[in-house]
Amino acid sequence: MPLSKAAPRQHLHTREIRCRGFRRDDGLWDIEGTLEDTKSYSFDNRDRDGVAAGEAVHRMGIRLTIDDDMRVHAAEASTDAGPFDVCGDITPRFADLAGLVIGPGWRKAVLARMAGVAGCTHLTELLVGPVTTTAMQTVFAARARRLATADAAARPPIIDTCHALRGDGPIVAREWPAHSRPPAQAAAPTDEKA
Repeated sequence: MPLSKAAPRQHLHTREIRCRGFRRDDGLWDIEGTLEDTKSYSFDNRDRDGVAAGEAVHRMGIRLTIDDDMRVHAAEASTDAGPFDVCGDITPRFADLAGLVIGPGWRKAVLARMAGVAGCTHLTELLVGPVTTTAMQTVFAARARRLATADAAARPPIIDTCHALRGDGPIVAREWPAHSRPPAQAAAPTDEKA
């Protein structure tokens, strides 16, 4: 169902995020994300001598190279446009993500290295949000095949990760009946009148 009709309004800001996952010839995976912010109006900016309407305020990218176990082999970031001349100076810090594993504790580990003055708010947000999700979506099928071969009776880790894949729902009952649980009982109606 689409969103409801919006009230009269003026468009001011656009953020576009694009993420893509690639299987490399060497068996690793590249996960890339880009973020671009634009305004519908021009504004003053000392470092860039102004920013014109439609010109990128932020244009940034991240590439993670990971393996089937979601371990980061390499990470790099770029800032092609930022509001300040020094914005891109922090991008080499993203190489410090090598060795981390996307999974439990990932967000905390990233923020320990990249929060506050040790990172860039926009790049870190791109990394721990859409890039992480894209990595999981990209590598999931390969991991699922490997895990199924290793232990066909193991409970798939994707169960209970969202509403559609809840353990008591129809998708899990259809796809993984051995790991399905009965639907939660609805509350019994009462005859009490208020």
